[in-house]
Amino acid sequence: MPSLALFAHSSYPAGVKRALARRLGDTYAEMMETGLETITVAIPDMGADGVWRCGEEGPEPSALLMCDIRRGRTAERREHLARRLIADCENVAGVDSRRIKVEFTQHSGDEMYHPFLGGFNTEWKASEAGQD
Repeated sequence: MPSLALFAHSSYPAGVKRALARRLGDTYAEMMETGLETITVAIPDMGADGVWRCGEEGPEPSALLMCDIRRGRTAERREHLARRLIADCENVAGVDSRRIKVEFTQHSGDEMYHPFLGGFNTEWKASEAGQD
């Protein structure tokens, strides 16, 4: 953990995806006080008709940023992270910030297995910094 996945109403060249993955990873590591080595970012090509937000006037182009994280962070911390991640998506990939929904799914540490770390993740602790 963590995993971040941006589903946007667009397709991006590899350079933009790499730059956005780096920015989202850096932001996440800083805001959530963890290391970079377990952060995974997915940016699938959804195309111009791949993501929609439903409404009274009919569906509108949208974007969804899914954040699978270890539980233990406060709502305030998650809100600050969401605001920063939205700004990253807008600044790096040009995603309209008014169209992004950020959704957090919180997990215990043993719901993510990292072979390169030797097994399951640990539970997050407020004192943790630099490792995930």
